Amino acid sequence: MSTERLPLIAGNWKMHKTLAEARELAREIRRGLEPGRRVEVVVAPPYTALRSVAREIRGSFINLAAQDTFWERQGAFTGAVSPVMLKDVGCSYVIIGHSERRQHFFETNQTVNLKLKGALAAGLVPIFCLGETIKEREQGQTLKVVETQLREGLAGLPPEAAATLVIAYEPVWAIGTGLTATPAQAQEVHAFIRGQLPDLLGPGGADIRLLYGGSVTPDNAAPLLKEPDLDGALVGGASLKGDSFLKIIAAVG
Repeated sequence: MSTERLPLIAGNWKMHKTLAEARELAREIRRGLEPGRRVEVVVAPPYTALRSVAREIRGSFINLAAQDTFWERQGAFTGAVSPVMLKDVGCSYVIIGHSERRQHFFETNQTVNLKLKGALAAGLVPIFCLGETIKEREQGQTLKVVETQLREGLAGLPPEAAATLVIAYEPVWAIGTGLTATPAQAQEVHAFIRGQLPDLLGPGGADIRLLYGGSVTPDNAAPLLKEPDLDGALVGGASLKGDSFLKIIAAVG
């Protein structure tokens, strides 16, 4: 982990938590955070709980994220939520391109690109997710797949996007499976991504924060976060309980 880039631990609650449960979890995380620790914390509740969680974390150094967005500011798009609406409800971050969105909702690199542009235009910080399937890894295609997702996802973004963009490498085979990339496997892909970014977004691209996601737990967080190009984690299941999420935050050295 770099000593210059501020570590970031983000919790993706996915399709979990009623309003009461979301408030309770946000309260537990806020109360359990150690003062003075050099880390940024982000929580991503479902849409229905965004306003309630925003109230619970107000005045803390926890930031609010949405789990997805549409790319248009407004219009006849039934069921969609725009970046402007997310900003208005209190979000400063938004997760874009998560593998579950790609798998279940047929998102492509092109729609991810539109969402990244829409989020940046609204003043949100995108957490841009990418990663390979188990078949692609077994075929030795990991770096090729990641490069394609990077280039097509970031196409047309201005160099100034590098000042706010966050990228999360989430191998699809490690999401919700209990499998985790080894620190060496994660570092290899993170170093590759960092090496590509200056060509895509100018010199500032090398300083973009890179997160690892994929069955991150209190037990494996510390070894992963010791790697030089891992600047934090995007946490799924372990973010649904305050004690486990707080332990992962505490793993930031």
